[in-house]
Amino acid sequence: METNCYDGAYAHDNPQKKTDDLARNIIEQIADKWTILIIDALGTHGEMRFSRLREVVEGVSQKMLTKTLRQLERDGLVTRYVHPVIPPRVDYQLTPLGRSLLDKICGIWDWVEVHMSEMELARREFDHGEKRADHLRPRDVPIA
Repeated sequence: METNCYDGAYAHDNPQKKTDDLARNIIEQIADKWTILIIDALGTHGEMRFSRLREVVEGVSQKMLTKTLRQLERDGLVTRYVHPVIPPRVDYQLTPLGRSLLDKICGIWDWVEVHMSEMELARREFDHGEKRADHLRPRDVPIA
C-alpha cells in the first residue's frame, strides 16, 4: 500500500504523514481478529456481559477479551456500563461509532460469502501446484 510518507528531519511537520500514521494505527487496531469478532458479536446480540461475550467469541482468552474491550472503549467504539450491584455486573455495547464500523465489517462478510467458492478453488489449486505455472511470465513478453 503506497502512502505519502516522507522521511527526513521534517517528517513530523508533514500533515499527510501524520494522517497516514494515524490511519495505519487505527487499521492495525480494528483489523485485529478479536476486535472484528467482538464488534460482530455485540452487533449481532446487542448489549452483553463479559462472560457472555467470552462464550460467543470462541477461543478468546479472558486476558485478550479484557485488553480488546479496553481498546475498543478507548477508541469510542464500545461503552462499558458497571451496574451498582454486588457482585459487580458489567455490560458492553457498541456506540454509534462502533455501529458504523460494524456496517463496514458486514461488507467484508458479504464479500466473503460472494467470493468464498472462488477463494476455496484458488487455494486448492495453489496447494496442489496447479496455478503456479500460470503466473509465470515468458521472458520475451514486455511488461506493460
